[in-house]
Formats: sequence, structure tokens, C-alpha cells
Amino acid sequence: MIRIIEFREIDLQSLRALFLNERQCTFLEQDTSEFKLEDFDKQTQGEYVLTAFLDDILVGFISIWMPNNFIHHLYIDTKYQGKNIGTELLKAAIQKTTFPITLKCLESNSKAIEFYIKKGFKEKSKGHSSNGTYILFELTKEIV
Repeated sequence: MIRIIEFREIDLQSLRALFLNERQCTFLEQDTSEFKLEDFDKQTQGEYVLTAFLDDILVGFISIWMPNNFIHHLYIDTKYQGKNIGTELLKAAIQKTTFPITLKCLESNSKAIEFYIKKGFKEKSKGHSSNGTYILFELTKEIV
């Protein structure tokens, strides 16, 4: 059973490890040797974080910059992907925010793009960052 809860300090080490590992596995076109455990702290500072547990194992998280209803990060441990965890995290995040909800996803991350489109996100625009071209997605209604 999937359990979604707000960030707890006791989960910090597990979140750091999950964030580091999943970024290293996902963003192969980047210099992943630059990624550090502490990146989680820096990149989620001031954000609202929800964590997902499956049988008491931390398996994913979502972080939201609440002033803009912007999903900054959504990561699921590779071993647990395809088990509806991302969908449940999105649903929980939607209950804490208002529409429209936006996020950016690197164009090279085809698996994530497919997931967001399937959930009802629409492409609003494209832009460029130091990590490559990204798509700005927007969600204006409950997810599918």
C-alpha cells in the first residue's frame, strides 16, 4: 500500500540518496560526477515536500514551490516505477495547490514527458537551460 506523507527530518538521508541515485541514472548526458547528496537540500529549500512509502520503504517524493504552484522535482526509485506511485504523489500535490500547476522537464527525459502527457499536462512552451532544452508543462484540471 502506498502511503504519502509530508517531509520528515528522519527521512532526509533516504531522500538525499534517492535524489542522487535517480538523477545519476536519468541525466546521463550531464556530468553526473558533479551531483552530490546535499543537492537535495539545496534544490528543495523552501519547497513543500511530500514523500511516498511502499511497505514502509521510502520510494519517491515530489517537491513544490508553493508561491507559483510549480512542481520542481518528482522522483520515484527506479525499482518502484510503474506502480502508480508518481500518480499518487501528483494527486496529493494537487490537493495542496491550485491550478494551473506547472513544471519543466528536459526534452531528453522522454520517460517523464510521456508520464506527464498521460496525466493531462499540456506543453506550453520550450526553453533552454545549461542542461539542455526543456518543455514547460501546465496542468489546468485534475489528472487522468
